[in-house]
Amino acid sequence: MFLVALNGASPAHAAAGTPIAGAGSTWAQDPIELWRAGAQVFGYGVVNYNGTGSIDGRNQFRGGTMDFAVSELPYGLAEGGVTDPPPTRPFAYVPVVAGGIAFHYNLRANGKRITNLRLSSATVAGIFTRTITRWDDSAIRADNPGTQLPNLAITPVVRSDVSATTDGLTRWLSTEQPTVWSAYCSAAGRGTGCGATTLFPTVPGDVVLAGSNGVTGYVAQAGNNGAIAYAESSYALTRNTSTAKLLNRAGYYTAPTAGAVAIGLSTAPSDPSGIAGLGAAYTNPDPRTYPLPIVSHLIVPTTTDSRFTTAKGQTLSSFASYALCHQDSASGLGNAPLPPNLVQSGLDTKSRIPGSSLSEVDTSACVASSAAALQHVPQPQACDQVGSQSCDSDAPGGRTESITTTLESGALAISIADSPQVVLPSPVLDSSGTYLHTSGQMTPITVTDTRPGNIAWSASGQIGDFTGPAGSTIDASSLTWTPAVVDHGNVQTVTVGSPVVPGDGSGLKDPRTLATGIGPGSAVVGAGLDLDAPTSTTPGTYTAVLTLTVI
Repeated sequence: MFLVALNGASPAHAAAGTPIAGAGSTWAQDPIELWRAGAQVFGYGVVNYNGTGSIDGRNQFRGGTMDFAVSELPYGLAEGGVTDPPPTRPFAYVPVVAGGIAFHYNLRANGKRITNLRLSSATVAGIFTRTITRWDDSAIRADNPGTQLPNLAITPVVRSDVSATTDGLTRWLSTEQPTVWSAYCSAAGRGTGCGATTLFPTVPGDVVLAGSNGVTGYVAQAGNNGAIAYAESSYALTRNTSTAKLLNRAGYYTAPTAGAVAIGLSTAPSDPSGIAGLGAAYTNPDPRTYPLPIVSHLIVPTTTDSRFTTAKGQTLSSFASYALCHQDSASGLGNAPLPPNLVQSGLDTKSRIPGSSLSEVDTSACVASSAAALQHVPQPQACDQVGSQSCDSDAPGGRTESITTTLESGALAISIADSPQVVLPSPVLDSSGTYLHTSGQMTPITVTDTRPGNIAWSASGQIGDFTGPAGSTIDASSLTWTPAVVDHGNVQTVTVGSPVVPGDGSGLKDPRTLATGIGPGSAVVGAGLDLDAPTSTTPGTYTAVLTLTVI
């Protein structure tokens, strides 16, 4: 429980900047939504975002209809003799979302699902250029000693649309396996030396589908044994696909985990525009490296114009700072946190946004926090070294141990870390002259679920009448809210409840859902509060108790 007091106190933050709007990457949409909601809950401003795709986002930013865009691809790329022109207004890139380009596969031998596949860049090149066509090929067996591989045709699944993941894959192949990739480009009618391309060159035998959802959805279907596709590693969570370990420059096969991707990017430079140099991960000598990353950037204005003001810049800079300083929350969505070098680059670049100096987000500890997180990324196991039998191999000579553990029943809890007393500013007459209106933010709550089994939970709230001087009251139906996820944490799925809008009739007088979740972990949720008191309300201080429940 916590109190809501109605008096003339000042809000916790200075006035936030003007609301802003952006569009772009669908892959980055989940973490963008997470950070957008958190920034709003803490009073840093309203950020609206529409995941229409990187190309559309870049086009709308270039056309001046959006304040910012989110894209894995920079301007200036050429495809088929056509160059994607940059905007005429000055702009820069802020790295914001990281992940790995993973190889999602569906492979069974004797009815048993294979989940420990390991691949080198040469083997990947052979698979996607059709020089390796069966799963028991000698090259795949060399990557996977001790693993029984089926005599089964390989079905490559590639993107049919222009795609940043295709650009990332082909850039890596053209760098690591230039001879094989150049020959394939020529055979596919693209000419020799086609290098990186956003549109995959296809040949007969490929399955060609649009979107990362499309290719991973195909692989996930039970009947498609032998299929393999490339897509962002986060799709493994929603599709329940297996992803291959990839051989890095240190001679270890590593999975596209959040830590391995972050380590790979830890030596990535940034060019003057802010674009992260992903090629550094290809050759990073750290044995923990996953060598095929992808990074999404905010595309931000660096000057004001008739549409983009300093007030908008304050909101955009605050949002960028909040995102850069809350990278750990992206891991719960299957993404990777940016390493300290890219966090610092992002903070440097966002300072070029007009109005950045007005941001109230404390960024002083963000880089150090990011660096500390990398120290906990584990070293690879000896059995992941090239030439060793796969770690869970049961082939002759493989070493196995029987491990027993007891999984406790766990518990579901709700807590409030900060003061449970919320003070709303003194109400003022609304524009219609009908109500006295005030608004503010609920103190966020933390829901912690340690129960195994992916059990669902629901958090709700209900308030009593506000009581004031001499028995005066404000009916509980006058308070409404807009729920938001402040920090997704490591919970698999967190969904906010529907907004309860002013004029609803019952407001929070009836129990209303704040958020629902599925799976163990901790998540932080909050809400924006709106109170519409009748103009006849007697002056004074009013209090009410909001009861929060999680079941």
